Amino acid sequence: MFPSVPHGTADPARRPAHPPGQQARVLAMAVAGSLVLGYVGAVVLLAVVSGTAAADRFSLAGILLGAIPAWLAAYHVPLGLPGGQLGVLPLLPTALLMALVAGTSLGAATQLRLRRPGQAWPVVAAMAGAHAVVGCVLSLVTSGGPVRTPPAVAFFGCAAVAGAAATLGIARRCGLARAVRGWLDPVTARGIRAGVLAITALLGVGAAALAVGLTISWPTTSALFGAAGAGVGGAFGMWLLCLGYLPNAVVAATSFVVGSGMSVGQVSVGPVEFTGGPLPSVPLFAALPEQSSWWLPLVLVLPGAVGVLVGWACRLVAARPAARVRAVLVAGLTAAVGCLVLAALAGGALANGPFDPVRVPAGLFAVLTLGWIALPGAVVAWFAAPPAPVARPANAAATATADTVATELDGAETASVDSAPDPAADPAPAPGGDPVADADADVVGAEADDTEADSAEAGGAEAGGAEAGGAEAGGAEAEGAGAGGAGTDGVGTGVAVPDQAVETAGAGEDSGETRGPAGDGLGQPGTGPDAAGRSDRP
Repeated sequence: MFPSVPHGTADPARRPAHPPGQQARVLAMAVAGSLVLGYVGAVVLLAVVSGTAAADRFSLAGILLGAIPAWLAAYHVPLGLPGGQLGVLPLLPTALLMALVAGTSLGAATQLRLRRPGQAWPVVAAMAGAHAVVGCVLSLVTSGGPVRTPPAVAFFGCAAVAGAAATLGIARRCGLARAVRGWLDPVTARGIRAGVLAITALLGVGAAALAVGLTISWPTTSALFGAAGAGVGGAFGMWLLCLGYLPNAVVAATSFVVGSGMSVGQVSVGPVEFTGGPLPSVPLFAALPEQSSWWLPLVLVLPGAVGVLVGWACRLVAARPAARVRAVLVAGLTAAVGCLVLAALAGGALANGPFDPVRVPAGLFAVLTLGWIALPGAVVAWFAAPPAPVARPANAAATATADTVATELDGAETASVDSAPDPAADPAPAPGGDPVADADADVVGAEADDTEADSAEAGGAEAGGAEAGGAEAGGAEAEGAGAGGAGTDGVGTGVAVPDQAVETAGAGEDSGETRGPAGDGLGQPGTGPDAAGRSDRP
């Protein structure tokens, strides 16, 4: 009969997690939640800034309309102003918005119980498509106002940011990261992981350099905060502006440390190149050096140290040096691509003013990052071989095994000699006695020897047949009958006892040995009156 699958027990991987209608409702709620929360955040931010400003007259309609360009700017869509284009946009709102989209996407995937990579595309498509449509519609709504955005740029910009955020949000739950690792060989996968480590380390070095610069120039920083405006509102607005552009400043400081530097209008600042000039009155620019100095090239040691760290991290990737160097190259390429994207997002146009553009040279930044990671990292990974495993010598293991076996054999021989009974202490009775008396004596001997059966078994062959005869007599007692001698012909007889009889026919054939009278213990032919198997007792 062929096995059958019960109804309703189909493979869960082939069965949809939810009906299509319920899945559509969950995705619609997730998309609406991310859109509404993002817009509400922009409205609240504008309301707080307007409320703390010196001129506290504002209208709700103005805030609602003004939140639309702010929401589009969070998706890094350039804004068209009357004086020119504003392309240098803050990265912190973009990061917060991506975190919001990633969280809502993960919530939808969790509610729908999505686990496989093939189940991820509806969530990503729904998020990217909905944000693209909404961004395009809002761009058309504000097309007649003072702040304008191109609809096509808004469409693709919102789609790219929302799609990337949704993919990052559900990558682990739906197994996208595991699937990507499965497509790559282990050396490449470890190299990409080392590249992420390199980007993190470089950004940490840039943040430290920015903090040191702001600390050294703290008088200038505090003066710029004071010049922002009278009252708490002006300082609070300047603080929000610096907070929003803080990730941009970290990327620019990282470019400075790597050696590519940055430029604001005609001003160019780098470790080996310096061109001075006026800067915007923003406290973050106070971290830039005011003039060239001999110690500025010393900061190039920091990215070299990051490259050494990456090479040290790749020393355990493989046993072959060429494979370790390949992992370092993959790490350098990964870090270079990451720095290229960050530099492209950190800078941009600044409304055709005297400080236009604010630029972080993305191409030079990426090339220098690759060099700082690949060159010192490859040297360290080539010569820093992984430690060889310590193996136990084979001869030592064989010697230890031989000693153990010899010790066990010596112990077994000693125990056998100690437990063997002395033949002189148990002499065999003379043949020719009464068979009944001999049987009774054998019964008594069997009872005495029963407790020593295990130890006497090892030395029974050396002591003779005394124990063998006693064991036969003990078996006769267990059956409740006397024992008779067996002849050399191997045919045994039974001694009649009231109400009992013991059948011993064929005992000689089964045992394969010749027994004498019961109790003689010598294995010789019987010589008594019952040697032929007769019995005089009734």
